[in-house]
Amino acid sequence: MSRTLIELLQEGLPAEAVLADPDVTSAYAHDMASFCDAGAPAVVVLPRTVEQVQHVMRTATELRVPVVPQGARTGLSGAANASEGCVVLSLVKMDRILEISPVDRIAVVEPGVVNATLSRAVGEHGLYYPPDPSSWEMCTIGGNIGTAAGGLCCVKYGVTAEYVLGLDVVLADGRLMSTGRRTAKGVAGYDLTRLFVGSEGSLGIVVRAVLALKPEPPRQLVLAAEFPSTQAACDAVCTIMEGGHVPSLLELMDRTTVKAVNDLAHMGLPETTEALLLAAFDTADPVSDLAAVGALCEAAGASQVVPAEDAAESELLLQARRLSLSALEAVKGSTMIDDVCVPRSRLADMLDGVERIAEKYGLTIGVCAHAGDGNTHPTVCFDAADPDESRRARESFDEIMALGLELGGTITGEHGVGILKKEWLARELGPVGVEMQRAIKAAFDPHALLNPGKLF
Repeated sequence: MSRTLIELLQEGLPAEAVLADPDVTSAYAHDMASFCDAGAPAVVVLPRTVEQVQHVMRTATELRVPVVPQGARTGLSGAANASEGCVVLSLVKMDRILEISPVDRIAVVEPGVVNATLSRAVGEHGLYYPPDPSSWEMCTIGGNIGTAAGGLCCVKYGVTAEYVLGLDVVLADGRLMSTGRRTAKGVAGYDLTRLFVGSEGSLGIVVRAVLALKPEPPRQLVLAAEFPSTQAACDAVCTIMEGGHVPSLLELMDRTTVKAVNDLAHMGLPETTEALLLAAFDTADPVSDLAAVGALCEAAGASQVVPAEDAAESELLLQARRLSLSALEAVKGSTMIDDVCVPRSRLADMLDGVERIAEKYGLTIGVCAHAGDGNTHPTVCFDAADPDESRRARESFDEIMALGLELGGTITGEHGVGILKKEWLARELGPVGVEMQRAIKAAFDPHALLNPGKLF
């Protein structure tokens, strides 16, 4: 069947867009998640046009072959992992920015546009696209939409879902559907646009997106505050948010993460601290805003508060935060990165619980967090060549998710469900919730061809 599949695909695609050599297609088998099974694709296709995507889906539907859409494969949940014998539909060649409108404050883009490329392009017009995942130099807008990606600035500007106004989507049978709008307001019908955001390619293939933009803000200034305990740092976070402050960034690194960053990059961060809090403001008067927040940090028990003097010093502090995941990966060679989001009021309980779990399993688990919105990234460090340590890593990962639900949180704030968290999604939604979500899936994809085995 695979030969017939490839021949049919080649009828509507350029020869170079159809990859069938197993030595080549194996490179498209999985994303960056650990402990997620991946099959061998029958073929990888790299379309450049909407019509070519439609041809792929019509062919797949005719032959009942599963299709796994992919972006840059920087995901952390296995959502882009290939199914055995599937068509991998890589959208990275659809990478055009079709329109930037300063008047309407929108950008119209194809799914393969890299996040950082879009950000720089709109910046030339004095505009700003806020969602900034850690992998923003590599990840694509289509992937960001598929996982409802977040980033460091979410505390003020929100996540990807809040910037997607409209979509063009190729459905499982090859039909093209448009959702949403390009206007500032619009409430016509069910919000199908929002339904596709975070659907992980299980409902349709996004081939065009209308994205909302904001005026470019002033350069932000950053403050670093050291705390003698995670409780004190989390108290400061709650006080800052309760006081009505609107930081553009409010990030936390625990002592394990600080040490790992120092070991990797020799940045001279204070390893005597139990928690390092970074706060930033991009307001008209960031100096006074930082002073107010610095006073709240001191009142909460900060041992030292250091505001950056300029943008260069601010960027140095942010670089330390951006290095967190790479630094933790260097501790043992492999990581499982959790993505549990809890109410801000339970942030300290979450961090304390993770520390207990690390002790229970004899593992190094560092936590970096988008503290302003309660989104924690407990990162389990382990040696993948050690079966016992790998087992303990997986069990600790599950306990962290259980802890998040116990604290009134969610199993994923921005990484998605994929393969990694399927069991936990069912626990969070409950049986009625799962039943309704499966009904939605069946309405859009009656033959269950789109990204099978993910989410449910």
